[in-house]
Amino acid sequence: MLTRKQLELLEFIHKRMQKDGVPPSFDEMKDALDLRSKSGIHRLITALEERGFIRRLAHRARAIEIVKLPDALEGKGFAPRVIEGAAPAAQPAGNAMPVEAVHALELPVMGRIAAGTPIEAISHASHNVAVPGTMLSGRGHHYALEVKGDSMIEAGINDGDVVVIREQDTADNGEIVVALVEGHEATLKRFRRKGAMIALEAANPAYETRLLRADQVQVQGRLVGLIRSY
Repeated sequence: MLTRKQLELLEFIHKRMQKDGVPPSFDEMKDALDLRSKSGIHRLITALEERGFIRRLAHRARAIEIVKLPDALEGKGFAPRVIEGAAPAAQPAGNAMPVEAVHALELPVMGRIAAGTPIEAISHASHNVAVPGTMLSGRGHHYALEVKGDSMIEAGINDGDVVVIREQDTADNGEIVVALVEGHEATLKRFRRKGAMIALEAANPAYETRLLRADQVQVQGRLVGLIRSY
């Protein structure tokens, strides 16, 4: 049985991973649970891991996978959002097929996306990657990109990871998106609208937030999953 705080933390992590595809930071967990220090979060994380509800992925304290949910949280749409390596596809399928009807889908990897200094946008598929159907959100078109850079490491996104993107041209504040800057630079950042301006926020204090006019930024998709190989 979980304590109230353990349950609150597990639910917060679960909701954030369903929304963004990556776990929250320890500071975000601390604020969400109204704790005074991150040491309390470390204790709760350890307790959840010991009870088999979560698993911390190797070499990254921020990288967390939810293994199971207690009865109190079951039925809220749980699906693990971080997988290790690429699972073999059960069958090839197009993006138009309902994702719940297949075990795995092959998505095109459309090149590299910058999590650091923006790189030239790449819009042609280099190869495919198999993705569990449960990782995909809704019936929209999805694609994958290889991450280049370290500007999103505090969001649990490392250099070399493959991110799964749902194609869309709008975003809510706080969502991690693929943004096309001035028509030619593609970057992976957290999106925030500030009046007539758009802020593209890194998750690494070594990188400054880019503040751009709304007409300089085109949202091309939202992060819904992450694939990591070791």
